[in-house]
Amino acid sequence: MPETETLREYKNPDYVNWDELGFRTIPTDYMYVMKMSLDGKFSEGKLIRYKNIELSPSSGVLNYGQGIFEGLKAYKKRDGRILLFRPEQNALRMQTGAQRLCMPSPTVDQFVTAVKQTVLANKRWVPPPGKGSLYLRPLILGTGAVLGLAPAPEYTFLIFASPVGNYFKEGLSPISLFVENEFHRATPGGTGGVKTISNYAPVLKAQIRAKSKGFSDVLFLDSVNKRNLEEAGSCNVFIVKGNIILTPPTEGTILSGITRKSIIEIARDCGYQVEERAIPVDEMMEADEVFCTGTAVVVAPVGSVTYHGKRVEFKTGTQSVAQRLYRTLTSIQRGVVEDKKGWTVEIEETSYHIRSLL
Repeated sequence: MPETETLREYKNPDYVNWDELGFRTIPTDYMYVMKMSLDGKFSEGKLIRYKNIELSPSSGVLNYGQGIFEGLKAYKKRDGRILLFRPEQNALRMQTGAQRLCMPSPTVDQFVTAVKQTVLANKRWVPPPGKGSLYLRPLILGTGAVLGLAPAPEYTFLIFASPVGNYFKEGLSPISLFVENEFHRATPGGTGGVKTISNYAPVLKAQIRAKSKGFSDVLFLDSVNKRNLEEAGSCNVFIVKGNIILTPPTEGTILSGITRKSIIEIARDCGYQVEERAIPVDEMMEADEVFCTGTAVVVAPVGSVTYHGKRVEFKTGTQSVAQRLYRTLTSIQRGVVEDKKGWTVEIEETSYHIRSLL
């Protein structure tokens, strides 16, 4: 039986339609694996063929949700060189999350080196310039067996990769958000501020319900006052009022996004006044613009927000603040302009990744 186009595209990037990538898993060639123990001992990391992994039924990740993940991207420049964007920030955030969940974590150098090796081993899957990026998903999983409630004795640090395009089906068009007032994403003292795997399944019910009504995503409110903005299901949120840009502070219930952090700095460089403070939902409904940020979504303009049945539309388009910030950020990420901030890391061809595959 001849292979279908779908099967062929999963084996060879020559069959991938780079113009219709979307945000889905396309298995690439290799993934990175390193074992870690609770007492801080590390095995030598290695690249192996992309495949399923085996887990004990009593592994810490399956029984107690002991797992965290990160997300970052590799971009191909027009001259063929490949860039990462602030990978050390992902490494530091992963360390913070691991500490919160009583897990060991790679050093910054181990993390960045592993990401570089994963990209180089899968470099034929990096989309052409302007067609998308290679998404890297580092994870730390409690793979050791444990029955009583306790940290797992062994952990797996794993990185897999997939070429991706736009996160939302709207592409670069404005998205629509639904303000959720029944379910909450995080509570004070919980794990809302770290990228644990257990943060995401609880948002699915609210997200599916919103998408069934035609919305792009859900915007969550704080669980204490039930009136202040927190974040969307997959990204941080900003509002624009004149020359002022506002975003909720990351004080334990909101993920400290790396794109968020970068946009704040870029906005200040552009002359905007940026404030990190509590934002009542009613204040957002009177804003000029609303936009979301994240590694997956980059900078997504919000065309409308619906709250208690009231729908408010916001400014979007080429002259918007969101578009200005998007163009500046992506020009740095893709190496189109000079990176004066030292945010991008070029992945140089070396021999170490080849030895890892032998």
